[in-house]
Amino acid sequence: MFFFLLSLQAATAVAPPPGQEPPRYAECMDLATGDPSQGAAAAAKWNVEGGGMLARQCLGVAYANQKRWPSAAAAFEEAARAAENAHDVRSANYWAQAGNAWLAAGEPVKARAALDAALASGNLTGLALGEARLDRARTLVAAGDMEGARGDLDRALADAKADPLAWLLSATLARRQGDLARAKTDIAEALRRSADDPQVQLESGNIAAVSGDEAGARTAWNRVVELAPGSPTAESARKALTQFGTVEK
Repeated sequence: MFFFLLSLQAATAVAPPPGQEPPRYAECMDLATGDPSQGAAAAAKWNVEGGGMLARQCLGVAYANQKRWPSAAAAFEEAARAAENAHDVRSANYWAQAGNAWLAAGEPVKARAALDAALASGNLTGLALGEARLDRARTLVAAGDMEGARGDLDRALADAKADPLAWLLSATLARRQGDLARAKTDIAEALRRSADDPQVQLESGNIAAVSGDEAGARTAWNRVVELAPGSPTAESARKALTQFGTVEK
């Protein structure tokens, strides 16, 4: 609550144009990334002194790097509202960051609201647009809206095709919808980009199993155990392997 009260005092601060941020911004962001605890303190102090939306963004990054997701989301939302009041196009990016943080906090409804605001602005382009659509697809899956999620994922793949998570989520959704041809195509793309990701290998095994490919499923799930022993993902793989009898790893 202390941080929220401080941020209100700087609501009318005017931010410089993108690319012309003051040196204090870079210093704050460096701290927020390298020493998040000190970064949060620096951002809060700057906010009191008139740092406005840039200070709030820095605060959000510091909280995110401490995995304090609800606090991070709130800070990004404050940055977004300050940017909107200043008619600054960066509000869209801040709303997108807020949505991502709410997802990490396990709050898909709040994430959806923030991401809707980001996308409605029309100011996101390229990778940022793709990632926002990807995140909104995750909120739609949580809400049970598979058709809506498919639409967002298809559009996300146009702008964020280098992101293995986009292909992973698309493959997972296709499997759940019974479209195994699409699932196989998309998981192959995810594997091409991130074969050492346990989540990608887990889903590869899931798709192989549903397709009747026991050897492929075993290979993928055993790879999960090799990549992340002792992790929840590895435990999921071990449980999945029991359907075939003896667990190899």
